[in-house]
Amino acid sequence: MKIPAIKGIIRRRILLNYRVSPEVVAALLPPIFRPKVVQGYAIAGICLIRLEEILPKGFPALPGLTGFSSENSAHRFAVKWRERSGANREGVYISRRDTDSKLNSVVGGYLFPGVHHFSDFSVHDENGQISLQVKAKRQTNPLIDFEALETSVFPESSVFLSVGQSSRFFEAGSVGYSSRPNSKKLDGLELQIPDWTVSSLRVNRIQSSFFDDTTLFPAGSIEFDHALLMRDLPHEWHAQPEMSSKPRKAKRVKSLLPVPNLGEGVVTRRPERGITLDRRGVR
Repeated sequence: MKIPAIKGIIRRRILLNYRVSPEVVAALLPPIFRPKVVQGYAIAGICLIRLEEILPKGFPALPGLTGFSSENSAHRFAVKWRERSGANREGVYISRRDTDSKLNSVVGGYLFPGVHHFSDFSVHDENGQISLQVKAKRQTNPLIDFEALETSVFPESSVFLSVGQSSRFFEAGSVGYSSRPNSKKLDGLELQIPDWTVSSLRVNRIQSSFFDDTTLFPAGSIEFDHALLMRDLPHEWHAQPEMSSKPRKAKRVKSLLPVPNLGEGVVTRRPERGITLDRRGVR
C-alpha cells in the first residue's frame, strides 16, 4: 500500500512495556515473525500517541490549515524477521490500532496502513501527572486504563539496564507491520523521529483487557516492565514494502481455534492444534 510521506508533531507518546514469555508471544504472531528477546523475555506493549499538525509531506502551507490531530493507541510486539533477500530486520507487529479520529477509522486499512478502530479516549495530562483510558465501542471494560507520573528514575526491576538502553531498543524498532482487511498481506510504516528523546514514567496503576487476559497470557507468563514518555517531537511516517503473512513453506491447517477478542490482526498458533485464521483470513 503506497501512501505519501506524512509529517506532523508527536505531542505526547507513551510506551507501556511488558516482559513476556517468548513462547507465549510466538503463538500470537504471524509465522514470518519471531519475538525480539531481551534477557530471555519477549517485549510487548501499548503505544499511546497524540498526533498534531498531521499533513502530507510537501503539502503547501495555507492560511488557517494546521493539519489533523488525533489520539491513537497500538497493541504491539517487538519482532524480528528475514526478508526474501536474506536481510535480517526488526520492528514491531501491531495486532490492533484504536483512534478517536473518524477519518483514521474510515481510511485505515484501505487508504492508510492498518485498521483503526474508532474508540473513546479520556486523557488527563497536567503537571507531570498522566491518566489515560481507551474504551472500545460496545466493550464493557476499557482496553487500557492507567495512571503515571513523570520521573527521572528508571525502575531497577526492568529487563533493561537503563532508560538509554530501553530507548535504543525501541528506536531500532521503528518499522511496524499490521494486517490488511480481507488479505494475507501486511502493510508497513516507518516512524522517523530525527530528535529521538525519551524519559521515564512511573506507572502507579495499569489495567489492560488484552494483556490481563489469562487465556492468552497464562499466569506467570507476563509482567509489566516499565514505561517511556516522549513529547513535542517533529516526525514523519513513510510507507514500507508490503509483506505476506503466510509462512515461507505451506503448513497444513489442522483445525480452527477461537480468535482472541482483541480484534483484527491477532493470530494464534498452538503446536498440537495447528494455525488459526482470523476473520480476514490472515495466517
